[in-house]
Amino acid sequence: MLQKKVCMLGSFSVGKSSLVRRFVESIFDDRYQTTIGVKVDKKIVNANGQDVTLVLWDIHGEDIYQKMRMSYLRGMSGYLLVVDGTRRQTLEDALALNQRVVQEVGKVPAVLVLNKHDLASQWEIDGAREAQLKGDGWVIQHVSAKTGDGVERVFLHLIEAILTK
Repeated sequence: MLQKKVCMLGSFSVGKSSLVRRFVESIFDDRYQTTIGVKVDKKIVNANGQDVTLVLWDIHGEDIYQKMRMSYLRGMSGYLLVVDGTRRQTLEDALALNQRVVQEVGKVPAVLVLNKHDLASQWEIDGAREAQLKGDGWVIQHVSAKTGDGVERVFLHLIEAILTK
């Protein structure tokens, strides 16, 4: 069976841990618990007719006080760059983080995940900005860890991109 390492990257409190928990356990918890270091989960999925073990590295969020260790990325097959749609700054921070990731590991499959779609009326990221990002080559997915909308789809999209790379 294939095994692929997938990292969850982004600022603090964008929903990385909630997305992993929703995907792996089908659970959402409103209580915020910050990730310290890395939390690793596994899930077996079927993609393109083959079983793949996803090893999900939920890496602590970046902020002005704490930068992510690039060593966490070793062996990564792909990543989800997670953004909180209600906080525009998390998009800009994620794009800056992405530049560092590409410098460290090169180009690997990635998806820009706009989380908290259940709060779309409060989003600070507009369609024009999304169109610009798509023009820059980004695959963008809207998800809600709270409702589960789009969560399975985004992980499957990434693993399919990894397998066809």
